[in-house]
Amino acid sequence: MPIVTVQQGPRDIELKRELVKQITDAFVDAYKIPAETVQVWIQETPADSWGAAGVLTADK
Repeated sequence: MPIVTVQQGPRDIELKRELVKQITDAFVDAYKIPAETVQVWIQETPADSWGAAGVLTADK
């Protein structure tokens, strides 16, 4: 059973629904497995709790 973890900043629920669908479809197509066996976990981190290139995302 594939488990996919997506780490990202907060997104709208509709975008997350579409992401989960497309990730699931990709595994179904590539591995020829039932959609029910694919799990997608979304871990959201607030913009003030992560950064890149020495700058908090909230400050960009």
